[in-house]
Amino acid sequence: MNLHEYQAKRLFAAAGIPVPEGDTAATAHEAEAIASRLGGRVAIKAQVLTGGRGKAGGIVLADTPAEARTKASRLLGAELKGLPVRRVLVERAIEIADELYAAFAVDRRAGRMALIISSKGGVDIEETARTEPEAIRRIIVDPFLGLRPYQVTAACAGIGLGRPLWPSMQHILGALYGLARDRDATLAEINPLVVTADSQLLALDAKMTIDDSALFRQPELSALRDPDAETPVERQAREAGISYVRLAGRIGCMVNGAGLAMATMDVIKLFGGEPANFLDIGGGARADRVERALRIILSDANVAAVLINIFGGITRCDEVARGILAALEQVGAALPIVVRLVGTNEAEGRDLLDRARITTARTLTEGARLAVASAMDGAG
Repeated sequence: MNLHEYQAKRLFAAAGIPVPEGDTAATAHEAEAIASRLGGRVAIKAQVLTGGRGKAGGIVLADTPAEARTKASRLLGAELKGLPVRRVLVERAIEIADELYAAFAVDRRAGRMALIISSKGGVDIEETARTEPEAIRRIIVDPFLGLRPYQVTAACAGIGLGRPLWPSMQHILGALYGLARDRDATLAEINPLVVTADSQLLALDAKMTIDDSALFRQPELSALRDPDAETPVERQAREAGISYVRLAGRIGCMVNGAGLAMATMDVIKLFGGEPANFLDIGGGARADRVERALRIILSDANVAAVLINIFGGITRCDEVARGILAALEQVGAALPIVVRLVGTNEAEGRDLLDRARITTARTLTEGARLAVASAMDGAG
């Protein structure tokens, strides 16, 4: 789950990371009042969960409160990269001497957090990594030791940061690491981390991504979820406890277990098909969850066939079969459906489906081949 800039900045400020003075506004008059209170030049920043806001016109400057009102009115209610702007952040404009990049992100290969720091802030860090890899320093943090002062010293020296700023960087990176750790973040990023005209470090932008699997212990952050950041179908899947990602293919997939789901998608591609989604109903799914999962798959107009691949351990195959039949009875879909059931009560489940004249398969390869052929027949 991604946080808006203003939400992340509030967490930054509470952790002791310096951020520009400012506040959020939902109306042009509120923006004018904030600009008047701050005095001087202000930046008005659209709060949408997308990158490249500046290039897309989502960040503007205003010299007076009246100008802030006018520019905020143009942003509020408009769309930026297809997302509605419902709120803007109005904050004091900063005179920038230099722009840096600093972040803590989960390193999947190392299984630990990594400090990523660069002298090239304010730009796409992926592009910097491609064109100027020497400008980026990456340091793995041992979770049992935490971020050590010598690591920050090495990072500061590695990006050529002036020694007078090293103590401030020690403080900011220490606070950022603690925040990422305590809030179950997979990413805590400052881009740019600016050196101001009076030689201070300031988090000019803020981004945090919270691990969805840890939201049960971060209820105050879970409540910050932006409904505009997900489609109605994605929201329906999340509320049902179903892991769902829509893709561009024609074959809908329902599987129990993320690893099995990935293998199922691979076998579909092996036979020349393209999966329409990743969908994991999880272990122990009962008929009602199976029914909701199938409804989600069938809501995608691109789906031409459905492959259901269930390995029944704690998930009973007969429960899955009943969920499929219940969903089809209510939705009335005419799409070809291929079901592979293996494991607990597979004979009972297969018998229920056979009586309903739903195609079953004994193996994943057989099921994928049948599903791909059905989708191609439908396309023809």
